[in-house]
Amino acid sequence: MLFGRAKKNQIKIPTHDIVKWKYTTCGYCSTGCSIEVGLNKEGQAVTGRGVGGADVNRGKLCIKGIFEHELFHSAGRGTVPLMRDKTHEPYQQTSWDMAMDKTASEIKRIQGTYGRDSFAIISTGQILTEEFYTLGKLVRGCIGTNNYDGNTTLCMASAASGYKRSFGSDGPPGCYDDFEHTDCLIAFGSNLPEQHPVIYWRMREAREKRRFPLIVVDPRVTMLAQFADMHLPITPGTDVVLLNALAHVILDEGLEDRAYIDAHCSGADAFEKLVAEYDPVTASKICGIDVDTIRNVARLYAKSNTAMSIWTMGINQSTHGSDGVVGINSLNLLTGNIGKPGGTSLSITGQCNAMGTREWSSCSGLPGYRALEKEQDREDIAKFWGIDPEFFPKKRGLFKTDIFPAIETGQIKGLWIIGTNPMTSMPNTARIRKTLERLEFCVVQDAYRDVETTEYANVFFPAGLWAEKNGVMTNTERRVNLMSKVIDPPAEAKADLWIFNQMAKRFENGQKIKFPETAPEVFDEMRELSKGRFLDISGMSYEKIEQQRGIQWPMKDGDDTGSPRVYSDGRFNYPDGKAKLIPLPFINDNEVPDSGFPFWLNSGRVVEHFHTRTRTGKIGNQNKFSPTPYMEMNPDSGKELGIEHMSYARLVSRRGDAVVLVQLTQRVPRNMVFVPFHFHECVNRVSLGLLDPHSRQPAFKQCAVRVEAIEQQEAAAVVNRAARTF
Repeated sequence: MLFGRAKKNQIKIPTHDIVKWKYTTCGYCSTGCSIEVGLNKEGQAVTGRGVGGADVNRGKLCIKGIFEHELFHSAGRGTVPLMRDKTHEPYQQTSWDMAMDKTASEIKRIQGTYGRDSFAIISTGQILTEEFYTLGKLVRGCIGTNNYDGNTTLCMASAASGYKRSFGSDGPPGCYDDFEHTDCLIAFGSNLPEQHPVIYWRMREAREKRRFPLIVVDPRVTMLAQFADMHLPITPGTDVVLLNALAHVILDEGLEDRAYIDAHCSGADAFEKLVAEYDPVTASKICGIDVDTIRNVARLYAKSNTAMSIWTMGINQSTHGSDGVVGINSLNLLTGNIGKPGGTSLSITGQCNAMGTREWSSCSGLPGYRALEKEQDREDIAKFWGIDPEFFPKKRGLFKTDIFPAIETGQIKGLWIIGTNPMTSMPNTARIRKTLERLEFCVVQDAYRDVETTEYANVFFPAGLWAEKNGVMTNTERRVNLMSKVIDPPAEAKADLWIFNQMAKRFENGQKIKFPETAPEVFDEMRELSKGRFLDISGMSYEKIEQQRGIQWPMKDGDDTGSPRVYSDGRFNYPDGKAKLIPLPFINDNEVPDSGFPFWLNSGRVVEHFHTRTRTGKIGNQNKFSPTPYMEMNPDSGKELGIEHMSYARLVSRRGDAVVLVQLTQRVPRNMVFVPFHFHECVNRVSLGLLDPHSRQPAFKQCAVRVEAIEQQEAAAVVNRAARTF
């Protein structure tokens, strides 16, 4: 007899006759799973499987990877270039040359009228690294605007900022293999089973063998929290207080690795003076974690032979996100847990190639972790590209989250949006809509014609998707893996690399700078530019990458393989070779609940979907298991407000409101609600998005809301109207 889920329609993997398997890499999250896509005799992609010989996933895939091949024939693809003079007019099909000429002409007109930085470009974390490098060459070397950033500012900017502040460079120091060696693991704001299922599987298997303690710091009882030995339900936005208190206990009780601190860290005196103010009693009243728990966690972490910390958006998407990352790094520096097996401070990256854009896109500087602020870096890249170094700005321009306010104030008049959809991904949707309407010219480059932001564009470039092109990506553990082309893009859609190369021809410096036409040629340039750098990839080749199923940088020319960890020699990327212990005073600048808005709003992922559902929302099995937005609410709060389980309610903030289905559950406390962020109808209509002062990343995770009961008939009308609108 079948019970429960066994009675339901099961997911079935297609069993078509496969004539060829093609190796590639998953294009969803940053885990970096190796995939083989099965082609039938007609050349159609009909199934997919994990690659058993790949160290990352060892044959495993999550639901997104299993059905990723269905993206090739998903609805809403862009197939031809589109153009119109005004955004309220219908689009007209056009040729690539006409669309390119129009865009280049408008960029030059706007820059000529208002200045070079009046045209801005924002990109993605989901194109290939060779494409990122080429885009950076186009923007920095040809177009010349300094207002250029990626949408990783929405997810990984705080991790990058925190690594730079602590270690002198971006780049996660550890790897997945550290789960096999650690004696203690703390997960801050990371729900691995739903965010990164394959990494969770790696961690769980390691834990089953060695039974190391798992501590989860999260305001919600996530799936990972349910499996933890200790769950610390922290007050949202107070991670810095908890981290300072843990450091206080470690130092107060003499549990630190003093020899490591003396040899490899600077700033210890100022750091110790600051954390002395954060005794567990004082801290507990702010962060909501009791005194004994703070002491026990600090002792457990510091006394373990090896200990590691991981985190995801629960830390990054905060007004103190960069400080939170620095605090985690400092916890590991205090205990000597950097650069050794089982001892690391490992950010779990969000997008598939967020590391690639951080390394090579030149958003925050110049390729290969070079800085615009450094004269030698500017001269080196200008010489390599064959242009005048004075063409480069001498400091970084606006972050993505500052570009939109600059449009509001008239500083920016034109915008090129590449592979991202700010109408659904940015906080405060109503404000973004009004902002985009102020542009004189906007071009959207995307694989899908039906992304919401195209409604505000003058030109649409149809781009290739996922494995419709060749190149590499870098995953969470610095592993460079190969994206092999499985099929061609549909109709007239083109790879992003081709689009950038064609645009470069329309600018003066594009005649001086060499723009290779193929991804392997671009990769050779990157290899040359990486020599002697922290992220050295000069020893890599496409053949070696595919043979080894991904290689971790650094891998110098002549090396047989890459390096699983960095900083193992205790030398960091500051001039004195030491990491910094940075004092972090807590400044509570969050929007917090009050009598008018008594609930914290929390947001996060579900396993079936990715980001704004541009792709997963078109895949049947993923929608089958997660078809509609919903809000988790504590049953006691629901009872007080007269809201029943699986009824609709109105979610209201100071920015806007949304109607959403309510699930009553004990997973959230009485003063909190949780909404998955994948559904544009909900969370970003009400989110606040205050910015971290260092990374400029928005605080998606914390704002104050109220919940109102609503007549179900009225709710149905609102939901249906929203569905028709989009």
